Amino acid sequence: MLNNKTILITGGTGTFGKAFVSYVLEHYEPKKLIIYSRDEFKQFLMKNEFQKYADKLRFFIGDVRDKERLERAFEDVDYVIHAAAMKQVPACEYNPDEAIKTNIHGAQNVTAAALDAGVKKVVALSTDKAVNPVNLYGGTKLVSDKLFIAANAYAGKKETCFSIVRYGNVAGSRGSVIPFFKNILDQGGQELPITDYRMTRFWISITQGVELVIKALEEANGGETFISKIPSFKITDLAEAMLPGCKMPEVGIREGEKLHEIMVTEEDAPNTYEYDKHFIIFPQMVWNNRQMPNPNGLGKKVPEGFSYSSGNNKQWLSVEEIRERLQHLELEH
Repeated sequence: MLNNKTILITGGTGTFGKAFVSYVLEHYEPKKLIIYSRDEFKQFLMKNEFQKYADKLRFFIGDVRDKERLERAFEDVDYVIHAAAMKQVPACEYNPDEAIKTNIHGAQNVTAAALDAGVKKVVALSTDKAVNPVNLYGGTKLVSDKLFIAANAYAGKKETCFSIVRYGNVAGSRGSVIPFFKNILDQGGQELPITDYRMTRFWISITQGVELVIKALEEANGGETFISKIPSFKITDLAEAMLPGCKMPEVGIREGEKLHEIMVTEEDAPNTYEYDKHFIIFPQMVWNNRQMPNPNGLGKKVPEGFSYSSGNNKQWLSVEEIRERLQHLELEH
């Protein structure tokens, strides 16, 4: 599907962007991959990292806040992956205006530019924090998700369709619990602090995140939210896997933090279908015949009252399974 296509990734120098570019170059023959971001130094480093693919890559300095720049960048682009965002919870709380400009106004600019340029498909990256948000980052991403879903209403007879991919913190990503614990151990620490003994998280690798985006590119008709079926783990089990027998003082939940990562709420259940390896939340409002729920008939509607979170998951990693995964995990730098 991606062969001979031009694909643009906003925020393309980030962890997802680099993983996506690497995966696409390994499995497909794209016509062109455009890296759209505002950090020239990161673009310089990425250009050197992918030097042997120089004929396939283009680096475009720009900010999603700048609609005119997006319009220029989107010319003759087939697919757009929207990964640019302010993601750090404390930074968004302290700089709310900036978070709104990037995460909300930026989403408006991406949808408008994609429609004007005739982009075929746009996939936006969401987060568990957009579900029942308790912090500003989650609030801005909730609005962003709604903007991308509603953008399908403006497509009219154009082919352009917008969909969303949602997952939580990637295992080993900056600011997440695994590198936090590792830093304590590297400094000789003998105990690992737990914010709340009940806390759970999903385990998703960056490759799984990329594959979910490609599935959305292949299958989306407009307005869907794609969610992977992945295992959960207890934070206490993670600590035991990293330092067997360690002390685990309970230090209290942090501001803006949740006990569990929530992907599908009970309110979403009437529009949610389960597939072999993922869920899809279909839009409550549809604007064309392409957007009918479960178009291929392969999904099973989830029961009334269904919800999907890291706390009520059916798949769980044991301490031994966590330890095995840690051995093959590359931490984000």
